[in-house]
Amino acid sequence: MTPDPTTADQPAPVPAPTEPDPRRWRALWVCMAIGFITMLDVSIVNVALPSIERGLHAGAGELQLIVAGYTLAFGLALVPAGRLGDARGRRALFVVGLVAFGLTSLGAGLAPTDSVLAVMRLLQGASAGLLNPQVVGTIQQMFRGFERGRAFGTFGATIGVSTAVGPLLGGLIIQVAGAQSGWRWVFFVNVPVIAVVLPLALRWLPRGRPAPGRRPLLDVVGLVLVAGTVTAAMVPFVTTTGAHDDPRRWWWLAGAAALGVVTVGWERAYQRRTASAVLDPNVLREPSFRNGALLGMAYFAGFTSVFLVVTLYLQQVAGFSALQAGLVATPFAIGSGVAAHCSGRLVATHGRTLVVVGLVLVGVGIALTDLAVRLVGPPGVGWVMAAPLLVAGVGSGLVISPNQTLTLSRVPVARAGVAGSMLQVGQRIGTALGVAVALSTYYATLAAGGRGRDAAGRAMLVTIALVVVALVVAGVDLRARRRVEPAAAGPSTPTP
Repeated sequence: MTPDPTTADQPAPVPAPTEPDPRRWRALWVCMAIGFITMLDVSIVNVALPSIERGLHAGAGELQLIVAGYTLAFGLALVPAGRLGDARGRRALFVVGLVAFGLTSLGAGLAPTDSVLAVMRLLQGASAGLLNPQVVGTIQQMFRGFERGRAFGTFGATIGVSTAVGPLLGGLIIQVAGAQSGWRWVFFVNVPVIAVVLPLALRWLPRGRPAPGRRPLLDVVGLVLVAGTVTAAMVPFVTTTGAHDDPRRWWWLAGAAALGVVTVGWERAYQRRTASAVLDPNVLREPSFRNGALLGMAYFAGFTSVFLVVTLYLQQVAGFSALQAGLVATPFAIGSGVAAHCSGRLVATHGRTLVVVGLVLVGVGIALTDLAVRLVGPPGVGWVMAAPLLVAGVGSGLVISPNQTLTLSRVPVARAGVAGSMLQVGQRIGTALGVAVALSTYYATLAAGGRGRDAAGRAMLVTIALVVVALVVAGVDLRARRRVEPAAAGPSTPTP
């Protein structure tokens, strides 16, 4: 058959979005609300720990589990939830996850003992892990090209603000509700948000469309192996108690390495047989995904631990209230939100260079915050911290959503959920690692007779080192992209 000369040499048209613009942007608002409340619960508990300790007479181990259990369960649920969303549809998992998150938040607020609260936090984290891959997958599904960058920029702004504003909101709630039981309202606040978001999700989120032909198999063995590997990798980092750690906990990493080898072998064989492995080797082989995931893990290890260190120093050493400690983080939240909103437009033209600039700003901001802690005493230290935290916040806004956009840019939409969940697993592991190392440094310095400002300063040096690791990875990825892109561009081709 002779090809039609009018169409043979034309480039393939870019697929049109499947939903009208208003519906897609309304769905994004639902995704933003979900991302906000699930990431808010990572940091909002930090300032509530003294209140929980008084209200439930919780010990150090229980407090550690209340904080870290959420992150652990969050990370465990991500990959299975992403795989299920890709294979069976995301809308139903949205609804199940929202209902579960609301109920577990209510259960956490009503918890009569610290043990019950720890269990509720584990279940709450699992619910958050069920939700987040559906958010990333839905954005990948509904947006293309420049609009996808804008959407991830908006979502990234929400994530950055929620993480930074958590201590402020937690401090405000405890100030209003009282130090004895104010911690309960830190969890209750999620319930009315879910009550509003749930009907909007049912109305605005796209309905799943089953793929033609046979539905993908569910890799149950792979799910179990991935869950076991992630658990073993995260346990030593979420069971630290500061200066008096049991060194035997590090043997979990050996178990994680062994399980990881078994997991890789199983997934490769299962992918060859069924093309439905939980961890798609094609995704893992993509250099942009690998570099972006490693960058995200290192960055989240650094920047999330800053808030915990600053909060501990201000409340335990400088004598600030929970609300005052939360207010100190406000400039970071403002800078992060504004920069992340703008980054959605900038990433299309500046690419990985934008992330490099953001990481430099974050490193400079944390270094100046470290100097403020070491050189300025209370109460002036809170005011002096404002400017460097603003700089760090602006940098953070240029890192999180652009890195997510660039990392997932070459991932097929059909694997968007599992790829997004793999990316977030790295972020959750990074968070647990960074917090554990920073806490150990902080308490070890105090135990050795060091001053509070020295303990906070040394812990922040750890966070700076982790940000530098992320910067090195970003530089390597930038160099690799500059080598590949000219070769891939070839002769100029008109676009439709």
